[in-house]
Formats: sequence, structure tokens, C-alpha cells
Amino acid sequence: MRADVVRPTAFLSYARADQVQAEKLARALEDAGLSLWWDAQIEGGAAFAKSIEAALENCDAVIVVWTRTSVGSDWVLDEAAKGRDLRKLVPVSLDGTEPPLGFRQYQSVDLSRWQGNTSAAEIIGIVRGVRAAAGQTARQSPTKTTAQHRSFVVSRRGVLIATAGATLAGAAGLLAWRQGLIGGRSPASGNSVAVLPFTNLSGDQSQDYFSDGLSEELRATLARNLKLRVMAQASSATFRDRKDDAATIAAKLGVAFLLDGSVRRSGDIVRVNADLIDGQTGFSRWSQTFDRAMQDIFAVQSEIAGTVARALDAEVTPKDGSAADNDRPVAASGGTSSVAAYDAYLRGRALYDLSADEASERAALAQFDAAIEGDPDYAAAHAARARSLTAIANQYGEVGQLAGLYDAAISSAQRAIAIAPDLADAHSTLGFTLFQGRLNARAAREPFERSRQLGAGEATVMARYAQFAARTGHKRDAAEAMQRALLLDPLNPLIHRAAGSIEYAARNYAESIPPARQALAMNPRMSRANAAIGDALLMLGRSEEARVAYAAEPSADVRLTGAAIVEHKFGNKAAAQAAMSELVAGQGDRVLYQQAQILAQWGERDAAIARLEEALRIGDSGLIYARNDPLLDPLRDDPRLARLLGSIGFD
Repeated sequence: MRADVVRPTAFLSYARADQVQAEKLARALEDAGLSLWWDAQIEGGAAFAKSIEAALENCDAVIVVWTRTSVGSDWVLDEAAKGRDLRKLVPVSLDGTEPPLGFRQYQSVDLSRWQGNTSAAEIIGIVRGVRAAAGQTARQSPTKTTAQHRSFVVSRRGVLIATAGATLAGAAGLLAWRQGLIGGRSPASGNSVAVLPFTNLSGDQSQDYFSDGLSEELRATLARNLKLRVMAQASSATFRDRKDDAATIAAKLGVAFLLDGSVRRSGDIVRVNADLIDGQTGFSRWSQTFDRAMQDIFAVQSEIAGTVARALDAEVTPKDGSAADNDRPVAASGGTSSVAAYDAYLRGRALYDLSADEASERAALAQFDAAIEGDPDYAAAHAARARSLTAIANQYGEVGQLAGLYDAAISSAQRAIAIAPDLADAHSTLGFTLFQGRLNARAAREPFERSRQLGAGEATVMARYAQFAARTGHKRDAAEAMQRALLLDPLNPLIHRAAGSIEYAARNYAESIPPARQALAMNPRMSRANAAIGDALLMLGRSEEARVAYAAEPSADVRLTGAAIVEHKFGNKAAAQAAMSELVAGQGDRVLYQQAQILAQWGERDAAIARLEEALRIGDSGLIYARNDPLLDPLRDDPRLARLLGSIGFD
């Protein structure tokens, strides 16, 4: 070793049963240039020995050897946790064993096929990891003559070599698709972060709602910091099972950092472990464990979010030296100080996210009501109640019930705004309900525009605004907001389906098909995507392909609507009438708008207008599509349609 090259020091943690293999690994690492602290007797004892604790504190890296035996060793787990907390953990797997919970976000160097060669790529990878943890850029000793041991400068980007090829290939594929769809996607910027679903370590699956809710609250809090680009919940939740390593997850999400963690709740005590991970290297930038009483959970949440924001601050400082936006509060708006209200809110949101059936939707509403009862000034709960009522109205409300459900939703959204004027989701929910529930585009514009200003970091807010802008003829605003939503939530099939609908509303029929197909690739059972493809193909004159797409649609209303239209075009009037009759018999006045689409395409103008006027009278939300729906084009020169559109507030 050259005199001017400092040998980094590493603590080798292993289980006594693995001593033979560990000794072989230790010799190889020492030959490769590391200075190791290790002890064949470290498995004994019930607590850290003074010498071991000092070695852990003073080393440059902690190499943890995972095996089937060591994952059950309390001693190894303690040492691994210490290495993680000190942000210098370098994990390896001797036999291919997966690390235990709490350590799976770190990519391990796989030694299961290592033959003991000091010059093997696996050993070089470990040495690189140790040097990176030590912050070194020193070159390896030039005395080695093999190709693997030529001089190299350690790069944090190149530390984890075990799956680098797969990671780059996956990222390249995603980038290629994005470039084809929305004109390209920039590399992960230093201000981008994804909050992964925190792991529930309580041993009780019924507590999943709490760990999931805490991670989502952290995500929402960070998203309100305009200096950060925070990946949306749906895309982040794709990696709940942590089958990929940190670098792969970050590459797939297109972010520079991951915030991961775990929650262990026992009675009134909660332990939260949070870990900010560098997405290029898989190493921790910051980690901390909080043991607090439940009433302190809000302080813990704010502390984690604030610390993460500060940790990323250097990455997002403007290059021109101007002041960054440090004045915008990071703390979540619309919150509560009531533990009981917070707990009910998290339970309600878990039920709402299920979107399983009417019973779960109404159970979610009951939990939001309980949260509001616990804290009448809980703005986020009022906004959630508004969304819940709107969902019930949209999916399960009877014709005579719709007005009351929508009125209650509007009242709840307005209450949320009165309490927390900067809560973007409340403004977005109000705009959505005014537009779809009240069919009042003019009244909906102001809250939608306000949501756009406040919710630039919220994919759902941006997607809702984009669809409103598209339906009201503001094509550029719609495209910009949808591109933002796609950037924040690239793995959410709902966002891709919405992107297709934006293109369709702009009459870019060919361009509307790829995002709908992408949505189906992500979720083959997704409703309304096949019908959307069928509509676009119909407009492109590809009727046979449209017929196939309609037939694959699981939602009866749009499947039968498409069938009635396309069969009529083929001259199969009996089949067309059969589809129309089945639609009316099955759903009646709930699908007046779809009946009007069919009749317009059949050339029955008066009957189509009559259906639209009746739809307006009962508040059929399908009318939000009427301004630029090509299926209504045969009616465009009819003054009755113009009056109807004007009454909705379309320009």
C-alpha cells in the first residue's frame, strides 16, 4: 500500500456460526486494502462491550455479514442498527439471505458465488462501499497488476455494482417511454425524494393503517415545501414490499433520495425510525430513531420532515446564489393536536384508499366524522369528508340523493378552506364537487385555480386541475398540469389514464392511446381505459379495432355505449339496439348522458337533446364532458345544445 493512501477502517459484524467464512472474507478485504476490526468472540454477551462500542464509533464503515444465521442474531442486529444510524452501513450476503426488516432498503453485495478471490468484483464492490462511506477518493494501490485492480477513483454513483446493469437498463426503458409520451424527462434532481410506505413492526397487521398514514402525512408535509419535488403516494406505494434495492427503486421513481422507515406502536408508546437514503449509492444520509408517547407523534412528524428538508437544502439552493424559498412553512396545514382525531382520520383514509365497495366508503366517512367530532377544527378531516361524500355520490348515489350528498360535500370542503386557507386539496375537492356535482364550471374555476397555485407538489391536485382545464377548453393549462402530475406520480395507472383523457379532450386521438395502454399495462383490470382506447380508435376511423377495445371493457356503462355506437356504424342495428336496451334496463337515468351520446351518433337529434336536458335537470355528472365530446358533434349546430352548455358555465 502506498504511504500516501490511507487505509480505511471497517468493523466486520458476523455471527459466530459463520466464523470460517467470515475469516476468509476478512483476509480478502485486508489484502484488498482495508484495515479491519473483527473478533471471533463478538457473539457473546448481552450488551455492547466497551471495546466493541468504541470500534463501531471510530470505524469508517460497518460491514454486516447477513446469513441465515446472522439475521436472527441480536448482536448482529444491534451492530447493523448502529452502522445504519451512523450512516456507514455496508451490507453483504454470504449465502444470498435477504436482510431482515429494517435493512432491506440497502443493497447487499451478493457473495453467494464468491470463490475467495481477492480480485473478485464482489470484493472490489465492498472496498468501494467502505471508501465511499469514509468519504475517500483515494486511488487503490498501483502495486496490483490485474485488470480488476487498476487504479480507480471511487464514485458514489458506482459503489453498488452488484445490480448496476439491471438498474441502468430499467431506468433507460422508463426514460425512453417518457420521452416518447411527454417530450422527455430530466434526470433525478437533487431536490427529488420519495417517501416509501413505512414498515409496521408492531406484529399486528391491524396497525398497518397507522404506519401507512404516518408515511403519507410526511409525504404531504414535504410536498408543501416548494423547494422539493416529492413523489406521489401511489407511485411510492408500488415498492411497499421492498423487493428492489434502494438504487433500483430510486431509478424507477426518478428521484435522488428515498425516505424510508418503520413504526412500532405499543399502547401509548410509538417508535419511529426514519432513514434518508441516497438513491445513487443506497447509503444513508441521515437516520434517527424516535421513542415517544403517542401525544408527541405530531412533533415527531414535523421533526422528521424538517430534518429531511434541511438535509436536502444544499441540493436545492439556486445556482445563482439567490435566496431559496425558505419562508414557506414545512409543517402540514390543516392538522390536529388530538391523537384520537388523528387516529380516526388515518383509519378513515385507509378505508377510503381501499375503494372496495359502498360499505367501505361509508365506513371511511364514519371515521372522518369521528375525527371531526374529536376536533371540529381538523381541516384535513373536513376535506377528506368532502371527498368521501363525493365518491359515494359518484359511485353509489341514487338520482334523488345526489343533490344532498353534493351539498354536504361542498359544505365540508368550504369548512376545510375556512379553517386552513392554504390546504390545496380542499380547494381542489371544492372545485371538483362544484363542477361534477353542481355542474357549475364558472363557480368551480376559482377553487381550481387556487388549488393549482397551492398544490404544485400534489399529483392528484394537478391531475384534477388538468381534467377541469381540458373540459373547459384550456388545452395548454391542462397539458402543463398533467405533465406535472406524471412527473410526480409516474407509476400510478390512474394518472396515465387521465393523461390519455386530456389528449382525447384536445382531439389528439392517436396521442391519447399510448397513455391509456400504459395504464392497462400497469393494471390490466383497470376500468374505462379500454373504452377510452375504443373511443379514440372510433374517431380515427378504425372501427373494427374499436369494437375489440369496447368488448374488453369491464365497466358496463361505457362498454355498452361503445357497442351501441360501433355496431350501428357496421349496420348491425339489431345488435346496436340490444346494447342500448341493456344499458337502459341496467342503469336507467344514471346513464342519460351515455344515452344521448348513442342517439347523437345514430342521428336522432331530438331524442339526444331531450336526454341531455333531462340529464341537466337531475344533475348527471356526465355533462362535464359535453363541451368537447366528439360523440356529440352531430348536435353542435343545434341552439338547444348551445343553451345547455351555457347553463353549465362553459365558455
